[in-house]
Parts: sequence; structure tokens; C-alpha cells
Amino acid sequence: MLRRIPIIALLAALVFAVACTNKKVNNPLANVGSKQPDKVLFDRAMNAMKHNRFDVARITLQTLINTYPDSEYIARAKLAVADSWYAEGGSTSLAQAEAEYKDFETFFPNMPEAAEAQVKIANIHYQQMEKPDRDFTHAMRAEEEYRQVILQYPDNKKMVAEAKQRLLEVQEVIAEREYRVGRFYYLRESYPAAIARLQSLANKYPLYSKADEALFLLGQAYEGEIAMVRSKKFEETKKANMIQDLTKNAADAYSRILTRYPLMERTDDAKARLQALHQPVPRPTKQAIALNKREEDSRRETPMYKQVLRNFSKRPDTEQASKVGNPTLVDPPMTSATEVVQQTTRAMMGTRTGGDKNSVAIETVGNGAPPPSQAAPRSDVPASESAGTQPENSATRPADSANELKPNVPADSNELKPNTPADSNELKPNVSDGAGTALPPPQQMNEIQPGQSDQPVDAQAGDKSRDTASSSSQQKDDDETISSSKKKKKKGLKKIVPF
Repeated sequence: MLRRIPIIALLAALVFAVACTNKKVNNPLANVGSKQPDKVLFDRAMNAMKHNRFDVARITLQTLINTYPDSEYIARAKLAVADSWYAEGGSTSLAQAEAEYKDFETFFPNMPEAAEAQVKIANIHYQQMEKPDRDFTHAMRAEEEYRQVILQYPDNKKMVAEAKQRLLEVQEVIAEREYRVGRFYYLRESYPAAIARLQSLANKYPLYSKADEALFLLGQAYEGEIAMVRSKKFEETKKANMIQDLTKNAADAYSRILTRYPLMERTDDAKARLQALHQPVPRPTKQAIALNKREEDSRRETPMYKQVLRNFSKRPDTEQASKVGNPTLVDPPMTSATEVVQQTTRAMMGTRTGGDKNSVAIETVGNGAPPPSQAAPRSDVPASESAGTQPENSATRPADSANELKPNVPADSNELKPNTPADSNELKPNVSDGAGTALPPPQQMNEIQPGQSDQPVDAQAGDKSRDTASSSSQQKDDDETISSSKKKKKKGLKKIVPF
């Protein structure tokens, strides 16, 4: 009996290995009744693939392609060659399969199978994708190929739906890598590099499962910059400008947590930091609460046994990826550490970026040539009229002549005048009368006089109180929705420590 146990175990392992290697390749032309030689060759190749004889299948398919170049099965044969490499597996075979699928898309771009070929190209890199702390080449390639499926074949609903879901999983892995890199820079107090990574992450992957953590760490990085600025020996004006700009950026990061991710765990911490910075605390809209609730409900928790098995596998964990929402198809402009330093420098000097509404632009007009929006000066027009149509440059304008004739214009009432005798009809403020007693100020129409009731007479006061009551009740309902939708396990104000 004991001797049979190793034999039974060996047979079970062989059966399991055969079941895993068999890709269950189906013959798309199995139900087509034809005895043509090209059809016979195609059936033989598919039968060989079904039994994992991939070399025999490829030789048979290549014979069909070379012998019957005008056959109606040529497209199917070329796709089957790529499928044979794909089913065989291995890095070398998958690379050859990718080349074959790309050839199929090149020769048959209008066939419905072209979208399937593109999806399989993306799946090749998806299968070889590794954990966030390892090589991310295949993750980036998978993101690019899945985007091509969505952009090139929008009419193929089945392939587009599969590509979108896989793309969300791929972007979850890439976002996790970017978060870890930004956290690495933050822990080493390289705040400009951390800000660049985390800002780019927040803009590029808004569906990341730890988006609130990334934004909170971004605000903490700005606050770290504030502490470093305060420790430096700068002029007080420059230091105040830098602190004001960094405080605004930190408040923007914390406010985004409250307005975009109101049901995630860092909302309470973001409120506390905004209050500590003496910044306004925004409130989320009902649409933002509903959107974030759908995103959080779609995520799956990784079971404990899978978390243990992940330690022995190079495959990344994609359970936390969102199942709703649209993935990012076009990368927004990325932020670099150099741009962060330049922005801080501009804030220190008191200058603003081009997008600031309070910026001042200086326009220089060339000497001799009029601007393109005005007519060229004419010789038959008097000099006074032509001078009135051209822009004046204060740096090059000659001084006014004392004998120059000027038009009669009304004097400015606010213009400073020399000492002149006072006008008897001029209105003056309240002054004392002849007896030396100060005159009382004029009675205000809306002033409450002694003896009158202190109740408001404006009918709008009642409406204002009702609006205040309804607003407070609505805020209370939103707070109850947020508190009931949050997870039971919450994070408090915690210190970020290294791994």
C-alpha cells in the first residue's frame, strides 16, 4: 500500500501538468463541411494544436500558406500560427507570438479578428507583468497596448470592455510603483522629487486605490518644504512669499481629498491639516460622494491565503483595482522636480506663472513701425491727428512744449490744486455752530432709535433663517452619509515610517 502512494502522486502530477499545458484551442472551422485540400490542412493543424503539438501545427499551417496563397483560409491560418506561439508559452514563444499578431494586423486590419489580435498582444505583456517594486517594462507596454485596443477598435464592444478592465488593473500596478517612489523621496526629505512624483500620480491615475494616501503625502511634502524654508536665512519678504505659495499648494492637496475622495480614510486627517494651516475646509458634493462610493464598493479585498501566496510569486496584486470608471487613455503633462524648484523660486521673487490672473504683461512697441491692428500713417493727415492714432511710449515720448495748444478738457475733480481761497458754496463736514456746539450727525433711515422694537422689519430675515436651517440639515445628511459609508477601521493621524 505504501508503495502505491508515490505512484498515485506521480500520476496525479502528470495529469495536472497535462491539464495546465493544454490551452484548449478550438477549431473555428470545425463545423464547416468541406473536403478541399486547404481545409483539410487547416483541420490537421488545429488538431495538432489541440494535442499540444505546436511544431507540427505550425509546419502544417505554413504549408497551407505557401501552397494555397489564394485560399480563403489564409487569414485564419496566419492567425492560427500566432495562436500556436501564444499557446506554447515562454518568453521566447510569446515574443514570436507578438510579432505574428502584429503581422496579422498589418495584412488584415479590417477583419474582426484584428481587435482580438491586439488584445492578445496586450495580454502577452499582462502575463509577464511583475510586482511594483520590480521591473515595470511589461506593465508600461501592457498599458500602451490596451490603450491601442480602446482607441483603434471602439466598435468592438467585447474587446473594448475586456481591455478597459485589464487597463485598470495595469494602471493600479503602475500607480502603486509611483506611490512607493514618491514615498521613498519623502522619507529622505527630497521634497521636490517627492512632490513631482506624487503630483503626477494624482493627475494621471485618479482611480488608484490609495489616491487619498498619495494626496495626503503630497500635502505633507509641501509642509516639509515649509519647515525647511523657515529654517533658512532669507529675507522676510521672500520667506513669506515662499511660505504662502507652499501653504496654498498643501491646502489644494488636502482639499482634493475632501472633494474627490470623501469616503476614503484620509478625510479626517485632511480636515485636521487644513484647520492647522488656517485654510477653509471644503465640503463634497452629492455627486462626488456617490462616485466615490461606487469606486470603493467595486474593489475586492485580497483574502489572507492570497496575501501569503503573493510573497512567493512575482505576479502583482490587482484585487484593489477599481471595476468602474474609465481608465486614463492620454497622459496629462507630467511634473518634474526642476519645475517644482522653479515654481518655488518664482514665488520667492514675487513673480507668478503665466496662468495667474494677477500677472502683469508688458508690451513693447517697436519704434517707427505701427502695430498690425492700426493703419499706417499717411502724409496727407495732419500731425496732430496721426499722433492721436499711434500708441505712445512713455520712454520715447518727447516732453510737452510750453507753447503747445491743448484742447479744452474738464478738470479732474480729484486733481491736487494749489492753495486757492475756499469756495463759500462748498459743502463741508459737520462742524460746530456759532455757539461752539457740535452739530449732531444726520439721522440714518435704518437706524434703530431708542424705544423702538429690536425686531427686524425686513421680511427677508425670515427667509434667511429658513435657508440657514435647511443648509445645516443638508450638511448633517451629507455627514451621516459619509460616516456610514466609510470603513469601520479608520486611520488616525499617524506618522509615516519606512517599510
